[in-house]
Amino acid sequence: MSPFLSAVSGLLLWLSALTLIAGVTIIGPRRLYDVPRNLVHYLQEAKRYVAVLVAVMFVSAVGRAPLQTVSELIGLRLTGYIYAFEGGFVGWVQTFATAELTLYFSWMYVYGYAFLLVFPFIAYAALSTSTTLKRLMLAYALNYGLGLVMYTLVLAYGPRNVMPDLVTPLLYTFNPEYRALTGEVNVPTNVFPSLHTSLSVTVAAFAALTYDEYRAWAPIAAWIAGSVVVATMYLGIHWAVDVVAGIALALGSVYLSYRIVDDAGESTAGPTNGPTDGSTDPSSDAGRTDD
Repeated sequence: MSPFLSAVSGLLLWLSALTLIAGVTIIGPRRLYDVPRNLVHYLQEAKRYVAVLVAVMFVSAVGRAPLQTVSELIGLRLTGYIYAFEGGFVGWVQTFATAELTLYFSWMYVYGYAFLLVFPFIAYAALSTSTTLKRLMLAYALNYGLGLVMYTLVLAYGPRNVMPDLVTPLLYTFNPEYRALTGEVNVPTNVFPSLHTSLSVTVAAFAALTYDEYRAWAPIAAWIAGSVVVATMYLGIHWAVDVVAGIALALGSVYLSYRIVDDAGESTAGPTNGPTDGSTDPSSDAGRTDD
């Protein structure tokens, strides 16, 4: 098996296991049963948001190389300014590196991040309306779309490329197969902003905003998102400036997603006869904790 296929199979295995466990413990078995039917209905109902998200991700996938060329021609070359501003901060972060921390942050950067992005689709498909799912998809699309624009307009290399004597690419020391996986979605000059940060913070923000629906999910999402944010610097992939820009992108995307969906008046009822958001369902306490 090639390194890429091996990395993908491992990712799918972890993602399936984590999603199943979280689905049973956070959503609850009875509410989880309605997810397939709800999801089909909600995706049809939210087809415009699905189309936008798919289009943005397609452009990101096939347009990465051409836009990289454009960036090299017209992009603002900010690597020197970023380095002058924060210096060896990322190198300092790596002074705390241990084998255990490297294992933890590498796992979070790859597996925790994938789970963080996928699970909300299932969780919000269990609610009684498609509104939150629409907001989530639009927020993802805004992250990818605005991030792609910024990657094109800004040419910036990561700290591991600028300070190879001070910063080590620790992700690949844990599992060299990750290089084949991350190489499919990243290039050395697309570090500003950090999309790992922006998408993770986006999910954490949605978890906080839907705390009443899934009380157990909010702290879990915050923990994973925080770990991914730190991992981007600990592993030598992003500057702290990239992380700050990623947080700003996340908050802006969440705000815009709420404004756009709500202004469109698309709060709609779900396909089930009764509520699936836990208002009357005795299983609605699944995944919740007492105040």
